[in-house]
Amino acid sequence: MTGPAPLDLASIRRAPKALLHDHLDGGLRPATVLELAADCGYDELPASDAESLGAWFRDAADSGSLERYLETFAHTVAVMQTPEGLRRVARECAVDLAADGVVYAEVRFAPEQHLEKGLTLDEVVEHTLAGFREGEAIAAEQGNVIRVTCLLTAMRHAARSREIAELTVRFRDAGVGGFDIAGAEAGFPPTRHLDAFEYLRANHAHFTIHAGEAFGLPSIHEALAFCGCDRLGHGVRITDDISVPGDIEDAQLGLVANYVRDMRVPLELCPSSNVQTGAVPSLDKHPFDLLARLRFRVTVNTDNRLMSDTSMSEEMLKLVDTFGYGWSDLERFTINAMKSAFIPFPDRLKIIDEVIKPRYAVLVG
Repeated sequence: MTGPAPLDLASIRRAPKALLHDHLDGGLRPATVLELAADCGYDELPASDAESLGAWFRDAADSGSLERYLETFAHTVAVMQTPEGLRRVARECAVDLAADGVVYAEVRFAPEQHLEKGLTLDEVVEHTLAGFREGEAIAAEQGNVIRVTCLLTAMRHAARSREIAELTVRFRDAGVGGFDIAGAEAGFPPTRHLDAFEYLRANHAHFTIHAGEAFGLPSIHEALAFCGCDRLGHGVRITDDISVPGDIEDAQLGLVANYVRDMRVPLELCPSSNVQTGAVPSLDKHPFDLLARLRFRVTVNTDNRLMSDTSMSEEMLKLVDTFGYGWSDLERFTINAMKSAFIPFPDRLKIIDEVIKPRYAVLVG
């Protein structure tokens, strides 16, 4: 019997990964942004070569402010207004994730932001789903099998959430797994969109809510108590309801934190992104490890691969380097994510039993 594989980037890339929180408009290849901008006549990019553009996105996102971080998306959304642009970005997203060892991914985007060239909401979703299917096929030819599920996002500062919820249900059998709301949290509580959540619940549809990233515990409380979300997007501020006076065994959880842990509400944690937006001061201060040790259902996610200049493998390596995790920890985080996926239970179980566990067994040795 051989020993465990080294815990380095190359080995982690071979590990099967499940990703729940990844934004389509936050994961473009810099070269693709340039080519699509040229194709559609968008002339406001801040750099003219791929390397400089990639560096600009990373540096601009490193502001420590969620609002300034979100401003970078104006450039990516601008080049995703045509059928060709949407299909290409979705196709490349699937290929890039699969090449990084991701076997299951939920990728979200806001259809309402892609209507500037005359596409309808339904057409935006159709072209994006077609791109994901093309990407899955290309990845399979390259020996990297991936399943991509699309989540539809409504912008929390806008008023189209009910419309996007209906779109989610309409495309649920075509590859859309659920609904999300995103955007600046402060001043835009999730309860502004109660009619959308009531519609989703009435139709037994899955949904997650960006909560507890830039705004604190009230955002998480509303998302759970009033909106009834299945998962929390980020949710790092759940630590506002946890105190650790001494050892981890002495941790005291408030009502909200207890509920999240007891009900196994998945936390879609995005370590690098949380540092960039100022949700946490540094990676070593990220509550990921505290929450993992307290046995919350933590998952590892990329959020925006372009803005954070990251991948799932790199996020996992950062956690290994920061908190000393081993293969069994990475496997647990991956199974946490797969258990929490917005696909049918037998499908989740199949990926866990036939892909994740066997491939981790090889890495563990």
